Amino acid sequence: MSNFVEELKWRGMVHNMMPGTQEQLSKEITSAYVGIDPTADSLHIGHLVSIMMLKHLQANGHKPIALVGGATGMIGDPSMKSSERNLLDEETLRHNQNAIRNQLARFLDFDSDAPNAAILVNNYDWMKEYTFLHFIRDIGKHITVNYMMSKDSVKKRISGEDKEGMSFTEFTYQLVQGYDFLYLYRHYGCKLQMGGSDQWGNITTGTELIRRTESGEAFALTCPLITKADGGKFGKTEQGNIWLDSKYTSPYAFYQFWLNVSDQDAQKYIKIFTMLPKEKIDSEIEKHNQAPHMRELQKLLAKEVTTMVHGNEEYQKALKASSILFGQSTSETLRELDERTFLNVFEGVPQFEITKEELKENIIELLAVKSSVFPSKGECRKMILAGGVSVNKNKIDSVDLSLEEKDLLNNKYILVQKGKKNYFILKLS
Repeated sequence: MSNFVEELKWRGMVHNMMPGTQEQLSKEITSAYVGIDPTADSLHIGHLVSIMMLKHLQANGHKPIALVGGATGMIGDPSMKSSERNLLDEETLRHNQNAIRNQLARFLDFDSDAPNAAILVNNYDWMKEYTFLHFIRDIGKHITVNYMMSKDSVKKRISGEDKEGMSFTEFTYQLVQGYDFLYLYRHYGCKLQMGGSDQWGNITTGTELIRRTESGEAFALTCPLITKADGGKFGKTEQGNIWLDSKYTSPYAFYQFWLNVSDQDAQKYIKIFTMLPKEKIDSEIEKHNQAPHMRELQKLLAKEVTTMVHGNEEYQKALKASSILFGQSTSETLRELDERTFLNVFEGVPQFEITKEELKENIIELLAVKSSVFPSKGECRKMILAGGVSVNKNKIDSVDLSLEEKDLLNNKYILVQKGKKNYFILKLS
């Protein structure tokens, strides 16, 4: 049980820790919680650090509590934000909670009878009947306004350039989150709250509330906010968040995200986002440094995280899809791709719309007249005869070829390859 903090430290996952935390974890099975924002019905990779903290906690014999912030999600956390978030109705909240629970089950053991089996709670369940008058009487009197004003998250919003300042609703956020910790302390014996470094102020309000109301001892542990080596925001792409749910981010796109991180980020992320032991990671980093052009570290990182989130079968599919662009695939591999993965793989490739009648035209007519794959019939003929044109990964050896509807991928697309690297898509309109 005592290895949890040491495990996080070598992985670069400890930013700040309250004195006595490590001693508490060495003494007994300790319940610890992380709060998760339920404003969507999927987690994204920004949540992964907190989830990995809970995973390591459970692996080291302690009890993880995942708290879905239904009530706090209705308020909005001022930390590192410049505006309030949208409010949720209860039906949406419950839907999101169930979806998040299913995703967390890939990382945590909720269902065994082990003493450290994980549990999921929603603070809406204990806040929805709690009246304002009771809250300010029971909780508000224990924390001074001076104490609340001293928090960085409050100071930044009040002294910032935002002319609107901070609403009373947001100002009370740290009290509501503090009460969560107190509630979990009273009902689940929870003694530790974990989160990102921007949550330190909110978490310590909870430990202070427990001290003042229960004369109890509670602890805080935060991890650094994850950044990219180039200073960009981790997990953000031009398309938005990288989600854990495949309906928002395909397993192929998810795999590609990890595969394409920089060498510097790969060395950091493989410690944070995998369960690989130190010896294995040190060895892989050493091998990578000897031949960084092979990107073996990125491949291992992408494999481990994709398998953990989507399972081995989806990882294998992503691997096959990734090989298509580099010529190591067959028409069978291409036909196995669903439409979304196909479009992900060939994102940015020029597309030309054709009709059913045009599809059946002679291949030269199709590629040089009905579409602009080739600028002229002569160039098209010459390249086909030289063996430089493929359709759906099959090399064309005849200038008299005509395509049929059975040649369509996903009943809609034809993939044309000109030379080694130039791809084009013909799309049935």
